[in-house]
Amino acid sequence: MKRSIHVLALLFCSLLLILSACSSSDSSSGSNASASSATKQKEVDVSSPKENNEPVEIEFWYALGGANGEVIQEMVEEFNASQDEVKVNATYQGDYYENHAKVMAAVAAGNAPDVTQIEIGSIAAFADAGALEDLTPYAEGENGLELNDFIEGLMGSSYWQGRFYALPFARSTPLLYLNVDMLKEHGLDPAGPKTWDELRQFAQTMSKEGEVWGFETPIDIWFYEALVFQNGGEILSEDGTEVRFNSPEGIEPLKFWKAMMEEGSMKMPPGEKYNAWDVAASDFTNGKVGMIFTTTGALNSLMEAAPFEVGTAFMPMKKSYGAPTGGSNLVIMAQSSPEKKEAAWKFLKWMTDTEQTIKWSKRTGYMPVRVSAVESDEMAQLYEEKPQFKVAVDQLEYAKTRPMAPGYSELQEVIMAEIQRAILDQATPEEALNAAAQKAEQILK
Repeated sequence: MKRSIHVLALLFCSLLLILSACSSSDSSSGSNASASSATKQKEVDVSSPKENNEPVEIEFWYALGGANGEVIQEMVEEFNASQDEVKVNATYQGDYYENHAKVMAAVAAGNAPDVTQIEIGSIAAFADAGALEDLTPYAEGENGLELNDFIEGLMGSSYWQGRFYALPFARSTPLLYLNVDMLKEHGLDPAGPKTWDELRQFAQTMSKEGEVWGFETPIDIWFYEALVFQNGGEILSEDGTEVRFNSPEGIEPLKFWKAMMEEGSMKMPPGEKYNAWDVAASDFTNGKVGMIFTTTGALNSLMEAAPFEVGTAFMPMKKSYGAPTGGSNLVIMAQSSPEKKEAAWKFLKWMTDTEQTIKWSKRTGYMPVRVSAVESDEMAQLYEEKPQFKVAVDQLEYAKTRPMAPGYSELQEVIMAEIQRAILDQATPEEALNAAAQKAEQILK
C-alpha cells in the first residue's frame, strides 16, 4: 500500500496550479480564497427552498473500511430515509492516505466529491489551496449550529488562518491497550504502566523470547508524535514554519523504541501504514503481545475480538502525559454548486449532531465530538458499563492538535521513512531525523 511522495507532490502542485488559474482573473486574490469568493460565501442562503420536489444528490467519499465503514453506510442510509430533500451517495475510497490522494486528484480534475472525510493532518493543505468551503456562513446562518457544543480540544484542526473549514467527526487519540489477563498472570498492575520506564518493565516481564512480546506498536507518525509530546518536545513550531522534531526530545523516543526491540520486549509489526496496524491488532487479540498502541477508534472491534479482558490506559508519560488528537473531520468541497453545498451542510449537521455522535461512539469507540453527547445519560451509562470508552475523553486534558501546516501531509511521510531507517539500523536516530529535517525545510517553504 505504498504511496509515492512524489506522486502526491505532483498532484498537489497540479491542484495549486489549477486553483491559481481559476482565480487569476481577480486582481484582488491572495494566497487563500479571494475576497470576492469570501463575499459570495457570506451570501450563501443555507435555508433557500428547492425549486422542484426532487432531492439534491451529493457525493460523499469516506475513508474508513471494515466494521466502521459499515456503520457509516448505515448512518447515510438513515439520513436518506429521514428526509426527502437530500440524497447522499456514499463511496469508500480507501484509507486516509488513499482518500487524500484521490480527493487531491479529483480537485485538480474538477470532479471532486461534494463532501469528504479528511484526516486532520491534511486539512491545512486543502484549505490553503482553496479547495474547501468556508463553513462560517453556514454555521452562523438560519440553519446553523452551536459550535460551542463541540469539544474544544477537537476544534483546533477545524480552522486554518482564522477560517472555519471542517466539522469534527471520527475523532480519536491513541491509547495503550492492555491484555488485562496477561498482566494479572505476571503479577502486574491491571491498570497498566503509567510511565515509559514502567512500560519497559511491564514489557520485559511479559515477554517470552520468540513467542510473546510485552509490547508492540506500528512505527507510525502518530505514535511518534505522542512520544515527542510526552517528552516535552514539538514536531514543528506553533506557526508550522520551523522544524523541531530533530531535537533531543524528538530523538529520545527512537532510542527508547530501539532499546526495547533489541532486548526483545517490543515487536515492530511488519507492513506499511495501516497494514502494520492490522498486524498489531491481530497479534494483540491472538495473545502474542500484551500491550499495543492503537486508536480509540479500534476499541469496539478489539473488545469483541479478544478472548480476554481488554483494558485501556493513557499513553505512558515521560515528562508528562501527552497524545495527539487524530482521526478525521468532514468538509464541503469549494467546487460544488451552491445547491449541493446547501445539501452538504444539512448532511454534515446531521452526521455530527448529538444523537448521531452518541451512536457513532458507541458502535466504534471513536470519541463523541459534542459536549452534550459526553454529558448525556446514554454515554454516562456506557462509561459505567465499559469504562474503557471514557479513557480517550479523559486523555483529552493532555492532548495536542497535530501540526497544522499545508505541507505536513507530505512531511509526515518523510519523517516516517526516516524513522524506519533508524529502527532498522540503517542510520542512527540523530542521522535519520536530521535528514528528515533537511527535507522538511524544503517542504515547509
